[in-house]
Amino acid sequence: MLPAVNRLTRSQDFGLVVRRGRRAGRPRLVVHVLTPTGSSTSAQPTLEPSKVGFVVSKAVGNSVVRHRVSRRLRHVARDRLHLLPPGTSLVVRALAPSADADSAELGRDLDAALRKVLR
Repeated sequence: MLPAVNRLTRSQDFGLVVRRGRRAGRPRLVVHVLTPTGSSTSAQPTLEPSKVGFVVSKAVGNSVVRHRVSRRLRHVARDRLHLLPPGTSLVVRALAPSADADSAELGRDLDAALRKVLR
């Protein structure tokens, strides 16, 4: 389970990361990352621990499928928290093909997207 201190929960933070963060897309997901050094505005989230949020829309599937995808993404994101610089905000948006993906496939897509966006 993703620790509560590492969860991105506020709608304003989601919007800020999606609008101002760097983006990388993969076939099953899109990653938005806002690092603390990326911008100096006062509206930027400044909490020290890295935070992760997920967007799994109805395009992915019904409620059962969306929750399964969310659980898998939380699990793979938890294992990669140490890769994020402190204070980083990460939003993972699941795409429709993620409904048929297992955790290993989602993990590979997340790794590739994080490599691209954090270099």
